[in-house]
Amino acid sequence: MRDHGGDIDTAQARFGGTDWIDLSTGINRAPYPLPSLPTEVWTALPTYAATARLLTAAGAAYQSQAPILAVAGAQAAIQLIPKLSAPARARILTPTYNEHVAALRSAGWQVDEVTTLAALEGADLAVVVNPNNPDGRSHAPEDLLRLAARVGRLVVDESFADARPDLSLASKAAQGRLVVLRSFGKFYGLAGMRLGFILGSDADIAALTEMAGPWPVSGPAIAIGTAALSDRAWAEATVARLRADVARLDGLAQSARWKLVGGTELFRLYDTQSATAAQEKLARRQIWTRMFPYSDRWLRLGLPGQPAEWDRLAAALQD
Repeated sequence: MRDHGGDIDTAQARFGGTDWIDLSTGINRAPYPLPSLPTEVWTALPTYAATARLLTAAGAAYQSQAPILAVAGAQAAIQLIPKLSAPARARILTPTYNEHVAALRSAGWQVDEVTTLAALEGADLAVVVNPNNPDGRSHAPEDLLRLAARVGRLVVDESFADARPDLSLASKAAQGRLVVLRSFGKFYGLAGMRLGFILGSDADIAALTEMAGPWPVSGPAIAIGTAALSDRAWAEATVARLRADVARLDGLAQSARWKLVGGTELFRLYDTQSATAAQEKLARRQIWTRMFPYSDRWLRLGLPGQPAEWDRLAAALQD
């Protein structure tokens, strides 16, 4: 297993205790309320009609009429993308989510990690996470569209774009050379459902659908996803809450003399001077955070959910 957040068992084994607040991911800790589900979503295979309703809801939520495929999380999409064409040269804008590099290399691609959009030009396949994980760096859609014309295929991972529709290229995904990935579980706080989407051209989505095989998404995920993606009032209220919570978290970090590096509406990245010391300080209060192997100063925190979680974090930072 590569380095990831969500490794709460590691924290428990190292520091003890069971009452942990896991802020090591960018998963919304105030999740969408689960609807009541009919028994048949558990006992019967998913139907074409149910899947079609999910895809319609996703297209509306992402403001796109592009062909779309539902898969078991954005990670499943990342595993499929390298198989769209024969291995060649890929370039990835880094630092970013480490599974993009790993999936491409595992599939035989030659992968270069670069630090500017311009350096992606000429690649057979280029990957940009927008907004980026972990630093929140973002790129204007028009800049990415220009890049798409200068590479063989551009993959834009929009796993953290739900609160930033102005950044999304989902509405442009039907044109050739562009593939857009969306995550459901992060914004809706239901990561355990394993639901994500791929938007792209007719040819690409047809090829990916063949690769994914029958029933790539479970019946419960289809039912819950359809309900959640159709609930635009909840989504709008959640964006407003997250933006207020981001300001609150930044204030707490500033009081601890941490400096903001960047982030999104679901996580923040801080320069703490010593990431190890900062993580251990919070871990002693059973609050888990995320460090990165390429920086000894950066610490990433998701946003607390309930008032008691905010109180615990504030008290821990004041120690």
